[in-house]
Amino acid sequence: MRLCPARKPANIAAWKRLALRQLASGVSVVTTDGPAGRAGLTVSAMCSLSADPPALLICINRQSRAMETLRRNGVFCVNVLAIEQMDVARIFAGQDSAPGGDKFACARWDQLVTGAPAAADALAVFDCRIAQGMPYGSHDILIGAVAEARMREGQPLVYSNRAYGGVARLAMGEE
Repeated sequence: MRLCPARKPANIAAWKRLALRQLASGVSVVTTDGPAGRAGLTVSAMCSLSADPPALLICINRQSRAMETLRRNGVFCVNVLAIEQMDVARIFAGQDSAPGGDKFACARWDQLVTGAPAAADALAVFDCRIAQGMPYGSHDILIGAVAEARMREGQPLVYSNRAYGGVARLAMGEE
C-alpha cells in the first residue's frame, strides 16, 4: 500500500489525477443520432441532476470526436452498462477494436423518442434532449432533460483505477 506524502508533491496536477483514479464510478455509453450523424463514447462522469424536472448531467472532453456531433444533434441517450457489457464500454472508449470498424455493431440498439441509440441490454437508459451546456476547463458539461427512461435488474459495470469491474457486495439499508 502506498501512503500519501505529508507534504504537497511538486506536481500537484499529476497527484490529483492519481488521487481521482481511486474514485469508483458507474460506466455509461452516451450515444447520439440525428442530422449531424451517429456517434457514441464511454463516460464515467454522469450523474442525476434533478428529479423534477427529470434531468441528468454528463461531462465530456471537448476534444472528443463525438462532442460536436452531440451538440449539433441536440439529443443524447445515456446507456448505463451492466457488468456483462464491459466489451461495449471498451469499444466505445476506443480501448478495443470495433467489429468491422463500426462500434455500434457490438450491441443491439433501439430508438426511443429522441432517436438516439438506446442499448437494448443496458441496465438503464435515459433518452435526453440537451437543455443546457457550458464549458469548464477541458470539458463541456451537458444537462439533459430526460424525455424517456427504462431499466432492468442487474449488476452495474464500475470503473476505478483504470480498470473495469463490478460491485462485489453492497450493504443494504434496513426498511
